[in-house]
Amino acid sequence: MTFDVHESERAGAETVLLSAGLGGAAGYWTPQLGALKQRYRVITYDQAGTGRAKAADLPTGYAIADMADQVLEILDATGTKTCHFVGHALGGLVGVDLALRTPQRLRSLTIVNGWAVADAHTRRCFEVRLALLKHAGPEAYVRAQPIFLYPAWWLAANEARMVQEDAHALSGFQGTNNLMRRIEALLRFDASARLGELKLPVLLAAARDDLLVPCSQSERLAKAIDGAKLYMAAEGGHGMNVTEPEAFNSALVDFLDGENR
Repeated sequence: MTFDVHESERAGAETVLLSAGLGGAAGYWTPQLGALKQRYRVITYDQAGTGRAKAADLPTGYAIADMADQVLEILDATGTKTCHFVGHALGGLVGVDLALRTPQRLRSLTIVNGWAVADAHTRRCFEVRLALLKHAGPEAYVRAQPIFLYPAWWLAANEARMVQEDAHALSGFQGTNNLMRRIEALLRFDASARLGELKLPVLLAAARDDLLVPCSQSERLAKAIDGAKLYMAAEGGHGMNVTEPEAFNSALVDFLDGENR
């Protein structure tokens, strides 16, 4: 297990656990740490097969439930009885699995640009990315990744940063096998028939200009989950917490603070 515990500036603070998307790295949440640590103890982690935890090859049939089991191990290892779970895309699926199997461990669930089951558009995007990986290699895959993650206007204004991110992503590439196993897992996931079982507080955050996951997916989740709150940003893309961190952090903290009153 590879995780980081960021202690809060507030004594006795509740815990927020942040789960990244397909990239799987703890560092994805850097834009949120400053805002959250003022009020909460924060746990970030590298998902199995990624980042600092990429040594072993993931097995065939690796599933979202296996990723959720890793979170339970981290909660136990850090002495965390309950947490507010925040997941981006694939990370949101992990949160849904946890909320259905071990609801007593979650105080709330935030899903950022997530879904209950991948629709035809999202599947097409992943098929294209897999084709790049298989036929053009990791470098082409990494070069294409920001197109799905960030809006065009943001990419154009942050070219130097993208060059650095490409180099970092390639040097820490999780490997073709692990990436394929993780994509297969997210495409197999289907919680659409069980969303009515979710009884905890839920925040759904989405961006209207998300190229990878249509915002209609979050709207469907909002209709299916009783009492869920929907935060819909006009722009920000799939990585809205990176491109529009102030607005995202404000919405997230408002939700978390509301659940702690």
